Formats: sequence, C-alpha cells, structure tokens
Amino acid sequence: MPTTVRLPYMPLAMAILLYTAIGCGQQQKPTPKPRGYFRIDLPEKKYQSLEIDCPYSFEYPKYSKIIQDPGKTGKPCWINIHFPEFNGDIHISYKQVKGNLKTFTEDARKLAFKHTVKAEAIAEQAYRDTQRNVYGIFYDLKGNVASPAQFYLTDSSRHFIRGSLYFRTEPNQDSLDPVIQFVKKDMRRLMETLEWKNR
Repeated sequence: MPTTVRLPYMPLAMAILLYTAIGCGQQQKPTPKPRGYFRIDLPEKKYQSLEIDCPYSFEYPKYSKIIQDPGKTGKPCWINIHFPEFNGDIHISYKQVKGNLKTFTEDARKLAFKHTVKAEAIAEQAYRDTQRNVYGIFYDLKGNVASPAQFYLTDSSRHFIRGSLYFRTEPNQDSLDPVIQFVKKDMRRLMETLEWKNR
C-alpha cells in the first residue's frame, strides 16, 4: 500500500502572498519611453501683399507681422516677418546693387555655410523667374542649426534681397521640424511672388 505524504497546511492568504512575491521578483526592468513634444497647431495658409515704401513687394502670411528691423545695421527697407505663434522671424535685408553683386552673393553663401559646424547637410536650390526678373538661391539647412533656411534674390543689376529664418529658442530639429517645414513654404511663397518696383 503506497505511503501518502501530507504537505503542511498553508492558508490561502499565504499562498497568494507567496505567488505575488515570486511574480514581482521576475518583473522586467522598466523601459524609458521616448521623449515626446507638445503638439503644434498650425494655422491655415493665407497670404496678403506687402504694402511698404520699398523697391520690392511680395506676399507674406496673414498669421505674421511686419516689423521694421530694430538692429543697429538696419536700413529703411530691412524688415522682420515675425511669427508670434512660433516665436520666430524671417529677417529680410535689402541692398542696392552698384556693380557689387558678386560680393553680395558671396556674402550670402558665406552666411549660409557658416552653419556647417552644426548642419548635417546644406542643400542649394537655384531659383529663376525670367518673367519677373528674379533670380536667386534657397539654402535648406538640416540639423540643429540656428537658421534652418536662407535665401537671396536679385534682378542681377539693381536689387538684392536676403532672407534668413531664426527662432528665438534653442535649436532642436526634432521638436521644431513641423514649424520649420511650415515656414519654409511661406519663404518659398515670398520668393515666388516677389516683384521689383520701378524696374
């Protein structure tokens, strides 16, 4: 006849406690969640014509403001297109060409490539509109740079405009990218609608 071995009596509460302790000891280590960013609601694209007493005009976004450039070197036709919602500006500087176009274009190139230290890439895109006599280059800068987009436009003989985008915050492409791409479209619209006055 087989011998029966009796296990010591274990109350139900102790059994649950034992299983819980064993289960907790085998838990996986917590994995940190990826960093998230605040959602940015972008306004609807709407534009208006620039009405100032300068030798150029273009369309700019209705969700921005035109502010006279307050800098020490600011000239009468130097302006900022300010984006209050994004805490950013497109700085516009204007110069009259007097046989010094090569100097202006080279300065614009140097200012764009000054960001090479932080930039992952800098793409140069030529722009040409023979009907409106507007020619230039758009600089698309990738990475955590202070100015993610710049351009210059000229008629090659009398007028020269340079634009650069800046945000008043620490450069962080991951968090700013939706806004950067949004404002780059506004910069391209500016380029496509630019006209010279009294050509």
